[in-house]
Amino acid sequence: MSFLAASPSPYHAVANVAERLEKAGFRQVAETDAWDGTSGGRYVLRGGAIIAWYVPEGAEPHTPFHIIGAHTDSPNLRIKPRPDSGAHGWRQVAVEIYGGPLMNSWLDRDLGLAGRLTLRDGSTVLVDVDRPLLRVPQLAIHLDRSVSSEGLKLDKQRHLQPVWGLGDEVLDGDLISFLEQEAGLDAHSVAGWDLMTYPVEAPAYLGRDRELVAGPRMDNLLSVHAGAAALAAAATSGAPLTRIPVLAAFDHEENGSQSDTGADGPLLGSVLERSVFARGGTYEDRARAFAGTVCLSSDTGHAVHPNYAERHDPTHHPRVNGGPILKVNVNNRYATDGSGRAVFAAACERAGVPFQSFVSNNSMPCGTTIGPITAARHGIRTVDIGVAILSMHSARELCGADDPFLLANALTAFLEG
Repeated sequence: MSFLAASPSPYHAVANVAERLEKAGFRQVAETDAWDGTSGGRYVLRGGAIIAWYVPEGAEPHTPFHIIGAHTDSPNLRIKPRPDSGAHGWRQVAVEIYGGPLMNSWLDRDLGLAGRLTLRDGSTVLVDVDRPLLRVPQLAIHLDRSVSSEGLKLDKQRHLQPVWGLGDEVLDGDLISFLEQEAGLDAHSVAGWDLMTYPVEAPAYLGRDRELVAGPRMDNLLSVHAGAAALAAAATSGAPLTRIPVLAAFDHEENGSQSDTGADGPLLGSVLERSVFARGGTYEDRARAFAGTVCLSSDTGHAVHPNYAERHDPTHHPRVNGGPILKVNVNNRYATDGSGRAVFAAACERAGVPFQSFVSNNSMPCGTTIGPITAARHGIRTVDIGVAILSMHSARELCGADDPFLLANALTAFLEG
């Protein structure tokens, strides 16, 4: 819950992962530097992505990898290149829709603003206005009686632009000037920005017995957090490791993963290859290492919804607090096959963690993950797993309070096994 609250953007999320790994003895390496082949934990940061790995003592150049894959981005409202707008005495911020959010969930919420600012010298600064700053006000029912009979209909361009003040004049540069002050920067020092809104309401326990957690960005920071915890545990446990444990947390999964920080980009393959070559390996060693590598692609999935049970497969009803889910789709929307199931089942058994299976209703289209992309791009065995939640892609999602812990334990067993 602390990780969710402290990670309002992918850039904050990877910074928080890096901080936690630093405490476990990891150190950052630059992609522009020459890498050495010594043992220990390392990580690479690029934008909203982080690749971290731990080389155990005595690892051979052809030692395979055990990878936890996840993504750092979530659907939201992101700031346009010309953010300052307004009408009829309201000052507004121009936003673009990122990914596939449940748009109604962003209405009438107190929103903060976070992301990164790029300065004129090319350096970047994280910014986080963690207080009610913006709001997308919903139209009163008195002015749209049809909403009761026909449902809410939102135009992405016209109806989702938040207000943040009053004034008859649109002041170009007003928002960025405000953020420069918030970040303690000189005026006119910002040359570019990657900014997004987020609900400022903190994650919270929910329910009579506090067995649920409500919060933002569980898809997919829940997996990022569990993966970081598992990697730190594997690196510090002292257990003999026969594989090189890796955490690969990518950006841009929600819009297709096609970027230099997305799973469909070269980042993971480059890092793994350089690790092999830094330990004196050849292309043959690289091929051997990849042939023995397994990736668990961890992303949230759908728990059975008590009000819409007919939308689920009738024989597969994952429940919250029932342990992580194994995600299967024979049309390769998920990468899991029978051999992959055996890998995950063995990890859960070692950890003493129950797991469940998920498949989509045959009449419903199935979503996808970074799993098939990772398998196809790098030629490595990949298994799709995750945690079952409700309200996926809402501004505020819901999971079982036990499931993040169970997932982290299963991932630790996978990395150590």
